[in-house]
Amino acid sequence: MALTVRQQASYWGIGVAVFLLALWGLGNVILPFVTGMAIAYFLDPVADRLEVLGFSRVAATVSITFVALITAILLIILLVPLLVEQLVALIKVTPAYFAQLHALLVERFPSIMEEGSAISRALQSFGETMQSQSGAFAGAVLTSAFTILDIVIFIVVAPVVAFYMLLDWDRMIAVIDGWLPRDHLPVLRGLARDVDTVLAGFVRGQFTVCAILGAFYAVALMLVGLQFGLIVGLIAGLLTFIPYVGSIIGGVLAIGLALFQFWGSPEWIAAVALIFVAGQMVEGNVLTPKLVGSSVGLHPVWLMFALAAFGTVMGFTGMLVAVPVAASLGVFFRFGVRQYLQGKLYKGTQAAKPKPRKAK
Repeated sequence: MALTVRQQASYWGIGVAVFLLALWGLGNVILPFVTGMAIAYFLDPVADRLEVLGFSRVAATVSITFVALITAILLIILLVPLLVEQLVALIKVTPAYFAQLHALLVERFPSIMEEGSAISRALQSFGETMQSQSGAFAGAVLTSAFTILDIVIFIVVAPVVAFYMLLDWDRMIAVIDGWLPRDHLPVLRGLARDVDTVLAGFVRGQFTVCAILGAFYAVALMLVGLQFGLIVGLIAGLLTFIPYVGSIIGGVLAIGLALFQFWGSPEWIAAVALIFVAGQMVEGNVLTPKLVGSSVGLHPVWLMFALAAFGTVMGFTGMLVAVPVAASLGVFFRFGVRQYLQGKLYKGTQAAKPKPRKAK
């Protein structure tokens, strides 16, 4: 006997609740597995393309893993030392920048920066705090970012999980497809295709956009001679994942640093600003339309809310799963709206009644 709509909704609701509670309860325990699944999902189209070219699934997975491993080693050797060096230097020089800002404000706005004013005390207190805590803060950042546990998770566990997930991805999808209720198979497969389209369009496309923009900003800022250009470029590229946030934060940070470094040389300040203008033009007119597309359906506000909510509840793991969950919920929400617009609750009982014939 078929289940009623209410029974089906109850079972699906319980399943979703158990899944979300499991994510919340496990927290960072599942971090390497979530990371590995994300990597495998990102690279599955590459493996499928290699299979079309004649590779077996094992050969395709091994080839992708080898290339990714070599790339990661090169990045660690070439990029990480420079990144750490610039991060430590930026933290140490921050108090000096605030001292320059204080002196500039005193010179230009003496009325609001007079001795004992609220703004003067706040800037002075912040500068003293940064100066006294800069060394400890840098050490804490590096310690928290490069603990032994994190190294094991991201250098050993996550790649191993990604390797096996990529190797068995097609079989895993086939097994999950075999578990779906037969009565709702076409609908569920259609929803799964919609979810995959959204994730492929946004996650894969946006990650690629982030990588391209991060590399462009970092290289361009370093070429114009901006100190800490590598860190600023990478921050701007990574935050591009959240629409508008990366360009705003990266642009403000880069132009602020340029004002301190190139004070008296407005052409270099303008060059830094033009780098971000060019990056936004390329992103909006070329990268995002080509790599992400216009059918993703994730509103920036909904995306930022999902990142904030999942990050608050589950920490870094929550931020990793926020986009896939938000994309999936968006697909299900649109499906529910379509069902509602086609149902009696929206159309009413009058729409189903035939119109009376006019008498001849």
